[in-house]
Amino acid sequence: MDPTPAPITVALVDDYDVVVIGVASILEQYRGRVVIAELDTNKGLSDSVDIVLYDSFAQPEADHHEIRVLVENPRARHVVVYTWNFHPDLVETARKAGVHGYLSKALPARDLVDALERVHAGEQVFTEVPGRTRTATGLDWPGRTEGLTDREAEILALITQGKSNAEVAALTYLSPNTVKSYIRTVYRKIGAGSRTQAVLWGVGHGFTPDHHRIDHWRGGP
Repeated sequence: MDPTPAPITVALVDDYDVVVIGVASILEQYRGRVVIAELDTNKGLSDSVDIVLYDSFAQPEADHHEIRVLVENPRARHVVVYTWNFHPDLVETARKAGVHGYLSKALPARDLVDALERVHAGEQVFTEVPGRTRTATGLDWPGRTEGLTDREAEILALITQGKSNAEVAALTYLSPNTVKSYIRTVYRKIGAGSRTQAVLWGVGHGFTPDHHRIDHWRGGP
């Protein structure tokens, strides 16, 4: 009988601790198959990991250099983008950048783990373009308990980071009018009457980045 294969090691990359912890929590039920190698990159990681899972929440998408930094890092054997943004240009850019997987955040946990194992086995796994379905159960994001959806929270996070509407639209591949619509909804939900009030609310509710995880993979602390 073949021995049970060792679980794959996964490092989670996103600048929002609540997001990273949410991903870790849904993978925890499969700890015999997946081991989270890194949650806080302020603590150096000396060993290589099987997969770096890049969560795109309020982060630069695959058309920015952050992905290439990960792909080029010799300690990251495979790089997988975890996102709900399946704009064709982003998917194609990710392929050209050399990522090994492009996975939807709507995947149930068992399908996510299956996809990660397939990547580890040498496949390129790009999930089909999803309809706008619900994010997988168990994932988390700032503002969820206050009633914000994942996409609304991402818009507010980018605003809290100081991004203009045009920058938010470019980063999320949404139209300016769609961004404005999301902002109006966010204002209503959090009781903000201005952008300044929204930013202050965001700062007070965990919408500023916790760490700079990508800097760690560039060789920083």
